[in-house]
Amino acid sequence: MPDKSCSIEEAIAQIPDGSSIMLGGFGVPGTPFCLIRELVRQGQRDLTIIKNDANETGMGVDWLLDNGQVAKLITSHIGLNSNAVAMMNAGEIDVEFAPQGILAERIRVAGAGVMGFVTDIGIGTPMAEGKQKVMIDGKEGIVETALRADFALLHADRSDPFGNLCFTATARNFNPLMGMAATRTIAEAEAILPLGGITPDDVNLPGPFVDDVVALPELMEAYGVVER
Repeated sequence: MPDKSCSIEEAIAQIPDGSSIMLGGFGVPGTPFCLIRELVRQGQRDLTIIKNDANETGMGVDWLLDNGQVAKLITSHIGLNSNAVAMMNAGEIDVEFAPQGILAERIRVAGAGVMGFVTDIGIGTPMAEGKQKVMIDGKEGIVETALRADFALLHADRSDPFGNLCFTATARNFNPLMGMAATRTIAEAEAILPLGGITPDDVNLPGPFVDDVVALPELMEAYGVVER
């Protein structure tokens, strides 16, 4: 099996300007802060960021916003980030909102190779505006298209050199879905174990979906917001 481990600089250098990037995480748990920080350092521009939330002011996604790297944000909410709200209201970034479950399902079906799905969630609300409507058994539904990305950046608790990933508790959240829905998946891991060091039952995202694994020698302060 190939060894997919590489340096964080090499991993992020693969991302060109104008890329769409999925970021795992729900608030702090599962957010790849080290990969995001390196993305800020390298400075790729005109990015479309897909994440459940915009993190809080002063961390994660906000680093990218402050550095002027984000053109569009696809998310379920930004209410904890006043900077993101201000930039949206000023027209400095484009924000596309999706209900949290719809966002997760759009990503999931992309990873499953499905073009989209039909739901009645959002009927009669702004969430349905501009979307195709269909009738199924006399009931109106909205066509929600699959959501894919050029890259996915994930945070894992453990990996092996082949990229089999294990996430801790709720830090799993969007990470496995995004890892399957991106053209190229980059994972940071708190520990990289030898092949066989992760039992099959503990693998939350199989290695074939992962392209690069970055070992984290230490965790920055941002990860300490939530104690295990």
